[in-house]
Amino acid sequence: MTIQQVLIVGAGQMGSGIAQVFAQAGYNVQLFDTKEAGLQKGLAIIEKNLQRQVDKERITATEKEGITSKLHPITSLDQCGDVDLVVEAAVEQLAIKKQIFADLDARMPAQTILATNTSSLPITEIAAVTNRPEKVIGMHFMNPVPVMKLVEIIRGLATSDETYEAIHTATEALRKTPVEVNDFPGFVSNRILMPMINEAVYTLYEGVASKEAIDEVMKLGMNHPMGPLTLADFIGLDTCLYIMETLHEGFGDDKYRPCPLLRKYVNAGWLGKKTGKGFYEYT
Repeated sequence: MTIQQVLIVGAGQMGSGIAQVFAQAGYNVQLFDTKEAGLQKGLAIIEKNLQRQVDKERITATEKEGITSKLHPITSLDQCGDVDLVVEAAVEQLAIKKQIFADLDARMPAQTILATNTSSLPITEIAAVTNRPEKVIGMHFMNPVPVMKLVEIIRGLATSDETYEAIHTATEALRKTPVEVNDFPGFVSNRILMPMINEAVYTLYEGVASKEAIDEVMKLGMNHPMGPLTLADFIGLDTCLYIMETLHEGFGDDKYRPCPLLRKYVNAGWLGKKTGKGFYEYT
């Protein structure tokens, strides 16, 4: 199957990044968000990213215009024409993703592949709400999408070889590295990363060290580019909590129990960089 027309559902940080890399690779991209303000914010992020590349002389102004001409913002799926691939990048909540996929299944042509950018939720369960489970797949991009090279490709129980090969080929066309992963909670990346972040939160919660000290130990001692608490703020503490809850529920093992301090920060609305306050403050 050849993919040419792509629909991205959700114009947030991940969705706008995914739209950008598809447009840069020459695909025609429709970027959908239910709210005009959200859509404009996503387009502004793309504009800023591309202008930065122009300023650094990685692309020309003409090339930038060519990329933006591939992007078509919409606020209603009724405006969407036939597409070969949909990539959903909505909030990391299973009920919401199921609702979106049921709607997409009813709207999209039978041959359209439906991919989810979920970072931890079960592909098989999402696919089960559709009449095309063989065409449902996980396509987990890393953040920030334009920079990070990895894409985890996750097969559901019914995902066909044809669907997998089409997504593998498309991922390589984006100049990303596809890695095949089986459908387990958290896949590989977040099954390893999130317990580390959660343990860093426990270390703060138990008073072992200050947040600055914890991050410094991991940066200087383990050669991480940023400390786990800073990273949590950039990911979003609500997303970290959702993923830890998914791991805890999926495996039934208390080693994945979210730290009470993480839950308290989320309940307080301290979600990290996107709200201006998490473990650190942002202006």
